[in-house]
Amino acid sequence: MSEQLFTRLLDRSVLEISGKDARRFLQGLVSNDIEKVSEERAIYGAFLTAQGKYLHDFFITTIGSRLLLDCEASRIEDLYRRLKIYKLRSNVEIIITDAYQVLALFGTGALTSLELPEKAGAAKFFENGIVYTDPRLALAGARCILPNESIGKVISAGFSEASDDRYQRHRISLGLPDSSRDMEVEKSILLEGGFEELNGVDFKKGCYMGQELTARTKFRGLIKKRLMPVNIQGAKLSPGTVIKQNGKTVGELRSTSGDLGMAVIRLEALEKSDVLTAGDTLVVPKKPKWVNF
Repeated sequence: MSEQLFTRLLDRSVLEISGKDARRFLQGLVSNDIEKVSEERAIYGAFLTAQGKYLHDFFITTIGSRLLLDCEASRIEDLYRRLKIYKLRSNVEIIITDAYQVLALFGTGALTSLELPEKAGAAKFFENGIVYTDPRLALAGARCILPNESIGKVISAGFSEASDDRYQRHRISLGLPDSSRDMEVEKSILLEGGFEELNGVDFKKGCYMGQELTARTKFRGLIKKRLMPVNIQGAKLSPGTVIKQNGKTVGELRSTSGDLGMAVIRLEALEKSDVLTAGDTLVVPKKPKWVNF
């Protein structure tokens, strides 16, 4: 039996970028190839420090001549400010807009109901907005940027509203990062968060800010820890809780939802049979099928 659910992602906002230089402007700043973005394709990417450390991640779509960035609401002012610094004299307009809501659509039958293929990033117009298969992983379902007045159309399409916690458990079970809840600002590197496997980095595009460290990390095999889902078997744990193995710190819990969580764990700890703990609570890593390590 199919189950079609949607969640209003109230922790997401939309940044609108337009102007004749908009694509060239973003191309030099983000980890993915902006030229891939079309009305039929969305991408996932990140904005890094000059040293290659994580600052922001976002989904990029387009409606007409406007590029829409689905980004973290609590940090959108920071992203806006940083982008304005690099705008200089480019013909680019950057706007924080409240005209849209961001939705996650998931569950068995979700993509079929939306007439979207199981192809990461496939996009189409939907009720004066845009809907697209999650560009990270088709199993995640779809995302939608929709005008506020069009939300009812999702219900008309056969979707039932689900709580944010329901979506978070879905996301965590797949091992998908949720911006700064899982990636540490100015400290994390993209490949620790699975951005290569999740289609968030293009190693064939030209230069962008932070490219050197990202490329060096890949080609020299310098990844020593990874973000991954864990099962929490015991007392409820909070983000930031230290994870240990035989008394040695080997990781840290990031976002959580009940007995599920995302954690950064050293790869050497995963090679051992010894258990991982957070206090008296057992923490069991669950390696997603899509990861490559």
